[in-house]
Amino acid sequence: MLDLDRLIIAFDNGLRTLLAPAHSGRPHPDRGVADAPLSGEEKQLAASLMRVNHSGEICAQALYQGQSLTARNPQARAALERAAVEETDHLAWTARRIEELGGRISLLNPLWYASSFALGAAAGLLGDKWNLGFLAETERQVEGHLAGHLERLPAHDEKSRAVLEEMKNDEARHARSAVEHGAADLPAPVKHAMKLGSKVMTGITYWI
Repeated sequence: MLDLDRLIIAFDNGLRTLLAPAHSGRPHPDRGVADAPLSGEEKQLAASLMRVNHSGEICAQALYQGQSLTARNPQARAALERAAVEETDHLAWTARRIEELGGRISLLNPLWYASSFALGAAAGLLGDKWNLGFLAETERQVEGHLAGHLERLPAHDEKSRAVLEEMKNDEARHARSAVEHGAADLPAPVKHAMKLGSKVMTGITYWI
């Protein structure tokens, strides 16, 4: 049975994620990195990639809030909540870099949040080993996604690169933590469906 207090907290966290500026509890990874001159086309590319990553962090917040809400095991819930805190850092880092590049965040973030929250809550209802398995697979796919973006960034955009590299390291650590807490390996069709959904979201968010 759902705890009403946690449901209210989840709703409040959703409003904060979508409407309030995120604040990083850690120093921004690009602190002290010189902002190299970029052409208009390079700025547009970097801003679009960072917009996708920002929306990905919106989705991560929603997933973890939904998963935490329905998680049964306190240890599994704690692992999800720790991951969510670090994803808040990612939100702050990507939002600031988007602003520096003259870009904007996605107009579809409320939609991505709502759909991801529902998906996370459903994963939690399946049981903690599958809940953590979903977390581990999500983080692995995000890690691969970030690796692809690092290859696409303008070669001399070291500020964006510093942000994405730190995010990539965090995602890998979150996946390892989920496995250590008993994550199950998801069936291949589920993994493929997750990749397809991610491809659709990232493709749309790159432009909108």
